[in-house]
Amino acid sequence: MSEPSGEAKLEVKQASKEVKESENVAEKYSAMTVSKNSEMNMGELSSAFSAVPTHKPVKKQIQFVEDKQEFSRFPTKAGRRSLSRSISQSSTDSYSSAASYTDSSDDETSPRDKTQVNTKGSSDFCVKNIKQAEFGRREIEIAEQDMSALISLRKRAQSEKPLAGAKIVGCTHITAQTAVLIETLVALGAQCRWTACNIYSTQNEVAAALSENGVSVFAWKGESEDDFWWCIDHCINTEGWQPNMILDDGGDLTHWMYKKYPNVFKKIRGIVEESVTGVHRLYQLSKAGKLCVPAMNVNDSVTKQKFDNLYCCRESILDGLKRTTDVMFGGKQVVVCGYGEVGKGCCAALKALGAIVYVTEIDPICGLQACMDGFRVVKLNEVIRQVDVIITCTGNKNVVTRDQLDRMKNGSIVCNMGHSNTEIDVASLRTPELTWERVRSQVDHVIWPDGKRVILLAEGRLLNLSCSTVPTFVLSITATTQALALIELYNAPEGRYKQDVYLLPKKMDEYVASLHLATFEAHLTELTDEQAKYLGLNKNGPFKPNYYRYKV
Repeated sequence: MSEPSGEAKLEVKQASKEVKESENVAEKYSAMTVSKNSEMNMGELSSAFSAVPTHKPVKKQIQFVEDKQEFSRFPTKAGRRSLSRSISQSSTDSYSSAASYTDSSDDETSPRDKTQVNTKGSSDFCVKNIKQAEFGRREIEIAEQDMSALISLRKRAQSEKPLAGAKIVGCTHITAQTAVLIETLVALGAQCRWTACNIYSTQNEVAAALSENGVSVFAWKGESEDDFWWCIDHCINTEGWQPNMILDDGGDLTHWMYKKYPNVFKKIRGIVEESVTGVHRLYQLSKAGKLCVPAMNVNDSVTKQKFDNLYCCRESILDGLKRTTDVMFGGKQVVVCGYGEVGKGCCAALKALGAIVYVTEIDPICGLQACMDGFRVVKLNEVIRQVDVIITCTGNKNVVTRDQLDRMKNGSIVCNMGHSNTEIDVASLRTPELTWERVRSQVDHVIWPDGKRVILLAEGRLLNLSCSTVPTFVLSITATTQALALIELYNAPEGRYKQDVYLLPKKMDEYVASLHLATFEAHLTELTDEQAKYLGLNKNGPFKPNYYRYKV
């Protein structure tokens, strides 16, 4: 083969250089999906809701703090950790490690120690860097493109301002998708103050964009446990502003207000909760006769449970694991703890990539479902020594214990897809004989004395929102459901809702789903009068009874 000419060599070098660089109201809602020019009277929304409370059995594992807990003063910096641990185990069990930790800690100035002002002259917020607002605005605009149903609801209802006078305090993941919801609530007349339900899930640029736009946000990625409770407290406790609505994810804000600001809590008109953990807490309060305000259980709405929990996790579990570990799933042995909606989504995604998937379950029905779907149901101890990955999806505590972590093989990955961060006993790993090595953001190698390493992701917190992102479209479904629940509770006439926990009616779930069908250019078949009479249905729905389970 001949040598390349001088010009050819020069060209190759140049190229290399470049390379290096109500029913009637509900019926009207359904009609809107057919006619884009329909007008919505949001004041009539209340009639679409059922006023029959729904109760669920309370799981004994979830424990409330005894009322004897001292809340007479906000804890000093030195004493905050023990108090906040006793308040809630669900989102914030983060300890200063007694073990050796080989990464260098972030020595940047804490947002709490900064004085920042937005372009409107307001300093009523605490974010990482307000100068990131322009970048965050672009993130929000991108999210809006795939949340057309929520934007449609915003446009239809904003002229009526159904949330005028509402003062909503929220505690959720602060992402571009949540920002679209928050700004929708503002467009509908609400004033909002917001904080994060997870110390790792906040997108700093989005928090800055919201703060620039007038929403008081107290959150940043990588908060300490002390920061977490400080942010919640500053959302609730501010001079001249008293919340009258709560939107919560996990129940931490609700529980903090209930314990520390009982007089404020009693004046709340309604709570909307979207997580398994938070719903457990609400039912516990209700059963004990201590829930003094009505609450809406959004988590068990079909449009939340079957879409956010199942489809969202089916896509985001792989994203979170790939970004953090670069793991190849073909042939890997994976245990998914829990075969609820989240577990089902995770198992389906892992199976599709060739992983050998085991399931642990306590519920015989879910266990049978797992077997029928082709998964082997086992006890964790039976396979602990051979598995490559453990994923928890139960909402329980101590699902993976220190003894089991001790028996895992070198290089195993442990992570959590439930809201609560108590599923993996991370606290037991904070001991002097174990060394912690931070290798990537939210990726720790926990090293045993014999050199064995276990890879722990997000310190046992929610993997997908801590380490990656989640599908925008699915979050649009949940956000629309949350917005409707807030509108309903805020506008409901006195006496419609007692001091209890309620579910959205089937009609509203169907309405939310119908708003999102346009994205797929889907066209639903309409019942004839004869068919509707034969089935005993209204032609405009609801089409299924409340006990219908949909896809399992």
